Amino acid sequence: MVWDKVKLLGYGFLLGTAGVKILGSKDAKKVYTHVTAAVMRGVDSVVETANVIKENCEDIGAEAKQINERRYAEARAREIEDAKACLAQAEEA
Repeated sequence: MVWDKVKLLGYGFLLGTAGVKILGSKDAKKVYTHVTAAVMRGVDSVVETANVIKENCEDIGAEAKQINERRYAEARAREIEDAKACLAQAEEA
């Protein structure tokens, strides 16, 4: 029973040591480099998309502001016309 645990510990040590050697190899380093490059390309793509979305949102906000200003101006012009009409009716009476 004790020897089984010692064997498992030894196998774990060997696998760990082999894993460190494998992870430190030139081939593994190439893989890490390619994966890192792919992640960087992905980040660039996400940043570019975020910038496009931000610009679109700014454009939408500016257009919405213009629409509201135009509506407020039209409403104000109607109020002025209504007030003039009321004054004209009051003068006639």
